[in-house]
Amino acid sequence: MRNAAPTEPGPARKRPPRPRYGRILAYLRPHRTALALAGLAGAAYAALDAFSFVALLPFLATVFGANAALGLQEEPTRIRAALEATVGRFVELGGDPQTVVGGIILFILALVACKNVVDFLRSYLSARVEQGVARDLRDEVYDHVLKLDLAFFGRTRTGQVVSRLTHDVEQLRALIAKELVQAVSHVLGLVAVLFWMTEISLRLTAAAFVVVPLTMVIWGPLVRRLRQRDRRALDLAGDLGGRIQETVSAIRMVKSAAAEGQERRRFQRVTSAYFNAVMRTVKLRALAGPITEVLVAMGTSILLWYGARMVVVDNSLSGEAFLTFILLSTRLYAPVKYMSKLPALIQPGLVGAERLFEFMDAPSRIRDREDAKPFAGVGEGIRYRHVGLQYRAGDSVLRDMDFWVPKGTVVALVGPSGAGKTSIVDLLGRFYDVTEGAVEIGGEDVRNYSLRELRGALGIVSQDTVLFHDTVHANIAYGKDGATAEQVEQAARAAHAHDFVATLPDGYDTLVGERGTQLSGGQRQRIAIARAVLRDPPILVLDEATSALDAESEHLVQCALDRLLEGRTVFVIAHRLSTIQRAGLIVVVDEGRVVQQGTHAELMEEGGLYRHLRDMQFR
Repeated sequence: MRNAAPTEPGPARKRPPRPRYGRILAYLRPHRTALALAGLAGAAYAALDAFSFVALLPFLATVFGANAALGLQEEPTRIRAALEATVGRFVELGGDPQTVVGGIILFILALVACKNVVDFLRSYLSARVEQGVARDLRDEVYDHVLKLDLAFFGRTRTGQVVSRLTHDVEQLRALIAKELVQAVSHVLGLVAVLFWMTEISLRLTAAAFVVVPLTMVIWGPLVRRLRQRDRRALDLAGDLGGRIQETVSAIRMVKSAAAEGQERRRFQRVTSAYFNAVMRTVKLRALAGPITEVLVAMGTSILLWYGARMVVVDNSLSGEAFLTFILLSTRLYAPVKYMSKLPALIQPGLVGAERLFEFMDAPSRIRDREDAKPFAGVGEGIRYRHVGLQYRAGDSVLRDMDFWVPKGTVVALVGPSGAGKTSIVDLLGRFYDVTEGAVEIGGEDVRNYSLRELRGALGIVSQDTVLFHDTVHANIAYGKDGATAEQVEQAARAAHAHDFVATLPDGYDTLVGERGTQLSGGQRQRIAIARAVLRDPPILVLDEATSALDAESEHLVQCALDRLLEGRTVFVIAHRLSTIQRAGLIVVVDEGRVVQQGTHAELMEEGGLYRHLRDMQFR
């Protein structure tokens, strides 16, 4: 049984801190061209949308008989100049009213058509930015997952890792692309509308914003509570994914123990907690709509009252200008409503960003040194030089582990469960690093080698064979770039796998199913051995490779292993002592220490733990 993942002593090495918002916005940098074009399209849309309402002014003025002043009391104005430079180029504004009205209607239709063409470009470019950011985020997070060492996965639930890759990435994508792009669009629309509103009446525009300070006062406390509740909901989403993953991976055990009811209750507790957390967040966020609507209604009431006074009492604004102003204000409140709700809308994205950055800042303690060397071969052999390993500070798993394995030797690691056998071989490929002493291959500390080359020199065949949901060919060729069909077949023949592969529906192109479920245990093991044969590693680790097989499958696998062992330095971990009697060296481990070493005959004569274990097994 594999030991728990070690926690290395000493402070974790962290990346230099970066501002959170700057780090979030940095994901837009590779897409700045598309983003700039989307911004230009958004600005054009906002300008055309606002001007389509302003173009109604001469229409209303003509209809109500005030064409000479274009519906305004104060002259000259920039509105008059803009209308004469645009509408006036196509329509004789002082001509026949019916002709003027028809010309203005056609102009507005053309304006709306242009606006929608621009809107299409804006939507397409925004979606391109959004999906590009999502792709980059997933690629970066997945790349970081591959770089993390085994110690991280030992202390982190799989569901939490998957949640970061899916749910948190989606939240951050929505924040960066969707909400940011919408916010920019609304700001541009707001600026365009405000420009024309202030041209019509600065006092009336100021009246429209009386309720804005009240909005800020209300949203402050609400946003803080939303942040806390969104964090809780995302944490529970990770737990939910972890529960599903654990149940599916252990479904055979669940069914064999008739524990469906127990698992159902455990899952329902998690889903209930997630449901309650999400509903508390939804309830708080749902207040955004009603609060905003009430504030908008208050602002509109003030606007109508004050505008009517300017028209009827002060006579400082014409009815046509007031009506145009009201139409423009309908385009004002959509951006205002969105911007007032924005603090609530971005909270899930900010929380997702925090969780994602926590994950991405998790350090990988096992990395190449700056002067890492290429792997130079096994040399004369492998030396464990007074090795110590700790899972947690003060909790030693291996102590003063010292032994020598000559090149080409088959060394068997024997001992009770939990004695540290798997930890010994994990140190070979630097899946963990020693806390004391050194593991040397060819006279060189393994920490001085390039990780890629070191692990490329290591082949592992374990009891828990890992196969991917892919073809037989792809599984054998895994980790061997450019392997040809001929090389794959030769490896399969050497592993006694070719005969059964040939009987599969599609031969080497047959999908093996998730974790190789379409194959028997012995077939999966022979595929794994073929993979090791193809890679041709100088160092081989056999971790309980035949312990879960029936007698016939074990015989076939053992024949394949015998061919694989030739000319390699091999570490064998096995509880069945009958499978290791031919080892050139047997190392007996107990409580993290080497207590005996020698050949089978020597250890039997010596007695001690090895003989005790053998007698217990064969009694």
